[in-house]
Amino acid sequence: MNTLTQPLRDEHKELFPQVDRIRQVAELIGEASVDEIRGGVEEVYDFLAHHLKPHAEAEDAALYPVVQKVLGSPDATKTMSRDHAEVGIYITELESLRNGLTNEAPTSAQVKSLRRVLYGVHALVKVHFAKEEEVYLPILDQRLTPEAAQEMFEAMESAAHTAKHALQA
Repeated sequence: MNTLTQPLRDEHKELFPQVDRIRQVAELIGEASVDEIRGGVEEVYDFLAHHLKPHAEAEDAALYPVVQKVLGSPDATKTMSRDHAEVGIYITELESLRNGLTNEAPTSAQVKSLRRVLYGVHALVKVHFAKEEEVYLPILDQRLTPEAAQEMFEAMESAAHTAKHALQA
């Protein structure tokens, strides 16, 4: 079934394998070689910082204001924006942990911290996507006009482009 919010559902579908990869990398910690761990952590960091964060910023700038308007409350998406803020905290933590990795096996403290951050951000992002897919998108499908949906997606695309451009500056 094709819905007005199909473009966002499709984008989420493209992101799901990378979200699952976060969990897979967490499972490597303490089990795989130093090179595999460093590579996996780098891969997850790149995804979070350069793909997921701009996606979240686009949602905050363009999707959530529409949800707030449709639901008649500026507070309707506060919990979702709080999820985004927490993902940002995890990104900062992961960057620090990534920078602390050397050619030697991670210390016990690094192993615990890496697992905590990776499993934490995985769970948070997975639940966040589920909330959007199961709660907000069906509401938008019912209440938006095709024109309003198109406007929202154009605004999201513009906001994501701006966020990605800011990363390069």
